[in-house]
Amino acid sequence: MSTLLIEGGHRLEGRVAVEGNKNAALPLLAACLLTEDECILKNVPRIADVEVMVRLLQDLGAEVEGLGTTTLRIRTPRVRTHEPDRALVGRLRGSVLLLGPLLARTGKAHIAPPGGDFPARRTISTHLAALSEMGARLIPGEGHALEVPDGLKSASMYLYEASVTGTETALLAAAMAPGVTEIRHAATEPHVVELCEFLAKMGAGVTGIGSSKIRIEGVPKLHGATHTLGGDYIEAGSWAVVGAITGGEMAIEGARDEDIEVVAAVMKRMHIECGMRDGVFEVKPSKPKAVRRIVTGLWPSFPSDLVSLVTVLATQAEGRTLVHDWMYELRLFALEQMSGMGADMFLADAHRIIVTGPTKLRGGRVLDSRDLRSGMSLIAAGLAAEGQTRVLPLETVERGYSQLVERLELLGAKVAREE
Repeated sequence: MSTLLIEGGHRLEGRVAVEGNKNAALPLLAACLLTEDECILKNVPRIADVEVMVRLLQDLGAEVEGLGTTTLRIRTPRVRTHEPDRALVGRLRGSVLLLGPLLARTGKAHIAPPGGDFPARRTISTHLAALSEMGARLIPGEGHALEVPDGLKSASMYLYEASVTGTETALLAAAMAPGVTEIRHAATEPHVVELCEFLAKMGAGVTGIGSSKIRIEGVPKLHGATHTLGGDYIEAGSWAVVGAITGGEMAIEGARDEDIEVVAAVMKRMHIECGMRDGVFEVKPSKPKAVRRIVTGLWPSFPSDLVSLVTVLATQAEGRTLVHDWMYELRLFALEQMSGMGADMFLADAHRIIVTGPTKLRGGRVLDSRDLRSGMSLIAAGLAAEGQTRVLPLETVERGYSQLVERLELLGAKVAREE
């Protein structure tokens, strides 16, 4: 286990480039299992979650070249098992995305309960219901075991919840289900769009891309395809907050204007001078102001993945801000640790926190990065605080941020990795 030692109080400035969208990389990797042909993915983020997913593919029989680089070549001439490695599944919630491809290729799928952030509170009932609509039958027993003795079939379905991975699970299964499958109340996030585009390149007929009603015409055989991932707007937003909270000037490359605007809209309300210029998202030194309320929502509303970071930014804003994350009841709990740093925060309930600022944060604390996004938020708090702060385990944050320590150092942070 590693700890990040942070000496706070230093302004971060410079240029940083984000890699591909983490939340797109995982379903695209799962989609590569649908064909025997080679698939090539470019601008893949070099993060721990991608490595775990690649290891899962290899365990299932995939041949993968380029691990550790931004270009991966994946070929799966034969799927040798329908039960992916239990230990790896327990480390990654995205492993649930393997259900559809395994049912399509082998007629069976058996995965252990997926891990990741808050595994006990995030069910896969939407995923299982979608697969059931397409002919999958649940086999009693440990974990999640399904079979399609007569093969996958097309279906017309309404998703009770506009779940991102639930929508992706339905898409992955439908790509090889004969006939036309219609998915209503589908998630519309950019990473869902990327999966639709990739499946279309592989030969599936996909219409309604980017809308809440997607129609996909399955084919008996998909072929290989090449895809370049779009930049990760969550990572871009994270660096933007880090720049703003330290009073720095940041230039962030790689994010698309239409994706980052959901982050920019909230930052501008907080009087952060920021915006896109010539494909680069710029953040200027500013004096943040509180806003009455920040609420997360389904795309294109403010993303839950950034709620922890914007809460930390609110500690440096003049006035009182109510932050409301109605999507996940555990995301804000980790931020209570900042009270020991001098932050004026009141956790109203599992979904709402009231922040009054600005407050001068103090270091000298050991902070527990209980999930990926709160971990990055606590690092941001440590960067803004006076004195030293330790955040652990660093590996939790590295699940979603490539070369984190090196990039912080290049931006002027005084940080060190301790084993």
